[in-house]
Amino acid sequence: MIQPSITLSNVHLHYAASAFKERSVKTLVNALLSMRRSAGANIEDIHALKGISVDIARGERVALIGHNGAGKSTFLKTIAGLYPISSGTLKVTGTVRSLFDIGLGFEPDATGRENILYRGLLLGLTPRFMREIEDEIIEFADLGDFIDYPIKTYSAGMQVRLAFAISTAVDGDILLLDEVIGAGDAAFMTKAKARIMNMVEKAEIMVLASHDLANVRQLCTRALVFKAGTIAFDGRVEDAISFYNSGMGAIA
Repeated sequence: MIQPSITLSNVHLHYAASAFKERSVKTLVNALLSMRRSAGANIEDIHALKGISVDIARGERVALIGHNGAGKSTFLKTIAGLYPISSGTLKVTGTVRSLFDIGLGFEPDATGRENILYRGLLLGLTPRFMREIEDEIIEFADLGDFIDYPIKTYSAGMQVRLAFAISTAVDGDILLLDEVIGAGDAAFMTKAKARIMNMVEKAEIMVLASHDLANVRQLCTRALVFKAGTIAFDGRVEDAISFYNSGMGAIA
C-alpha cells in the first residue's frame, strides 16, 4: 500500500507579479503560462518560496504560521499543483483535496449546475463522476432552483455555499486548508464546520495555514513558521507558537 507523503527538496518558486489575478477556468491556463514565461520577460518577478526543504508523512497534522505574504498560501498552492516550481524537487504521493480559493473555476455566465462540472475539472474529477454526486452537492449548498441560474445572479453567500459543497464533496488522502471557513450564515457554518472536521479525521495528512492559533492548537501537532518565503522554524506546535510570538518569525 502506497503511503501518502509530501516531500520538497530545495524548492524555489518565482512568478510574475501579475499572475493569478484572473480566477476562471478560461484564464487559469493563461496565468500558468504567464508564470512559465516570466523568467525571461521584462516584468516584476516575485521570489515566493526560497529553498524550501520539508518532509510530511502519513498521520501528520501540520500548521503553517506566519504573517501575510510570508509564503504560507503559496506553499499550499504549490503542494496542490497550482503553482509550478522553478527549481528543486516536489513529490506528492496520494490524492489531494484543497480548501482554499474555493471560488476558483467559477464561470459567472454559466449556471451553478454547469459550474459543478467546471470546478470538478480543476479538482481532477471527471464530468461523469461530478454528475453522479451532483444531487448531493446541490442539497448541501441549499440553492434550490437557483442551481440552474447563472452564477453572476448569486449573492456572495450563495457562491460560498456552492463552492464549499463542491470542494468538500470528495475526500482525499491529503487535505490542504487555508484557514477554516469563516463565511456564510449560521446554519450553513454549523454544517460546514462539521464537514471539515469529518474530512480532517479521514485525511491521512492535513496541512493548515492559519492565523487562528486556537485552531492550530486544536487541530495540529507540528508547525512550520514561514518568514519571507523561507521556513524559519519547524517543530512542535507550542514551540512554533512561542517562536512566532517572540518576534523571531516576524518579517524583517
